[in-house]
Order: sequence, then structure tokens, then C-alpha cells
Amino acid sequence: MLKNYIEIIKQSYIGYSNYLLREISQPSWDNYFYYLIAVSVFVWLLELIFPWRKNQSVLRKGFWLDNFYMFFNFFLFSLIIYNALSDVGVNLFNDFFRSLGVDNLVAIQLNSWPLGFRFFLMFIVADFIQWLVHFSLHRVEWLWGFHKVHHSATEMGFSAHLKFHWMEKIIYGVAKFIPLTVIGFGLDDLFALHIFTLLIGHLNHANLNWTYGPLRYLMNNPVMHIWHHAKKTPQSHRYGVNFGITLSVWDYIFGTAYVPDSGRDLPLGFDGIEDYPKTFLGQMKEPFKKEK
Repeated sequence: MLKNYIEIIKQSYIGYSNYLLREISQPSWDNYFYYLIAVSVFVWLLELIFPWRKNQSVLRKGFWLDNFYMFFNFFLFSLIIYNALSDVGVNLFNDFFRSLGVDNLVAIQLNSWPLGFRFFLMFIVADFIQWLVHFSLHRVEWLWGFHKVHHSATEMGFSAHLKFHWMEKIIYGVAKFIPLTVIGFGLDDLFALHIFTLLIGHLNHANLNWTYGPLRYLMNNPVMHIWHHAKKTPQSHRYGVNFGITLSVWDYIFGTAYVPDSGRDLPLGFDGIEDYPKTFLGQMKEPFKKEK
């Protein structure tokens, strides 16, 4: 059994290394590496053409660090450990249930369902799970220690979307994997979902005065999301507001929606941000420090 897992880890590193090399060296329309760059440049151009906070620099505060986070979290972290850890976790999960005599955990056979409806169901379930996880990152103190990295952005722009501690990737991954796998969604389905939500996430963090009109009650947007990053939270919402990832509807349903005005010039961050580490390594280590 141990030899099997050693081989899984070995093949994970080999497979992901080859994948990443192929992504970088072979640009194509279905290439995620260049899709990430294209979406980022597109949203950045929107920020430059339609800036909401006109006094914000083109290369805003934290611009280069946030861009490093973007590529670290979606490529380098997977190369270092995440891909191998995911493969081991999936196999441990399957082996555990096989030991109980359960060979197939899929509760619903979705292959015969229309593609559009299958994607819609996956999107709704995944987004609600992410809303719950996001709320927990603010509500549970030790989780908030990791989530502080994301909230350390003091000026908003597209790349702040992917500024987060690597532990969040693991937390979200575990939370989504089990229910979505049991329902019957596969890796191809999840990849398609990620392609869609990447654009929405970039827009939500962008320097844009967009609300989407009446769709604001359904979709998260830059004006709503800036209140989530406000340094001061309203007394009625001690743990924060506007936790929606792609959809805003969960916040309106559960009473965490809060957009009293445009929020254009809100101070961003959290109490004590002045003393928070400013470097990548400092921010990575900060959640693991014992409180004095």
C-alpha cells in the first residue's frame, strides 16, 4: 500500500511538471496558463479605461505582489505540493470507502443530463459551498488567520482576487471535492466551472464602478465586494458582509448583504493592518505564529 502511494506521488510530480511545461511552451485557446494572462490583461484594461477610483495608480499598491500570488497559487503551489497532495487525498478517500465495500460513491448519474443543466446545477452547488466556506473563514478565528492574507490588500484591483494563503486552496478544495464528487461531477466539469468563475472573480475585485443593475441581487459585483474588504465592518455584521463568490443571492437570503452606498473611497483591510507583514514569505508565515 505504501509503495502504491509513493508511486502516486512520483507520477503526480511527473505529470504536473509535464503539464505545466506544455502549458507554458504551447499556447492555445484551451491553455489555462495563457487564459489566466488573457483574462487578467482584459480586466486590467477595463480598469485603465473605466477607472472607478481615478486617483489610484495604474500600478496600484501591492500590484506586483498580488500578481505573484496569482501565479503561485494556481501553478507553483500545485507543482510544489498541491497536485501530489490532491492525488494522494483522492486515492485515500476512495481506498477508505472500498475497504467498507463501497466501490462507487456517485449518487446521481449525470452523463445523460443536458450539458447546460448539468453545468447550472454544479455552479449553484459549488457557489453555495464556497459561500459557506468564505463565511467560515471570517467566523472561525484560526481560519481568519489564513484569510487575512486576502484582506491585506489596501487598494483593489483584478489580481487581488487571487491573493490568498495556500491553505485556503486546500480548505476550499476539500469542502468542494466530497459533495461534488458524490453528486457525480468530474474533473472536466470542475475545470469548465473554474474558467467561468475566474473572470467573475477578477471583475469583482477590479477598480470598476459596476453593479450590473437589477442583476446585483443575483451576481456579486465590484461595488458590493468592496464593502466586503472594508477595514471597518458595521456593528450589525460583526464578522463581515457580502461573502458571495460569484453569486450575491446567498447574502440576500441569509441577511449578510450590505451596500449602504458606493463605497468608492472606503479604507480597506482590517484593524492592525499597519503592522501586518508586507512580504510574501512574511504573510505565509503569519498565520502559524503563536499569539503573544
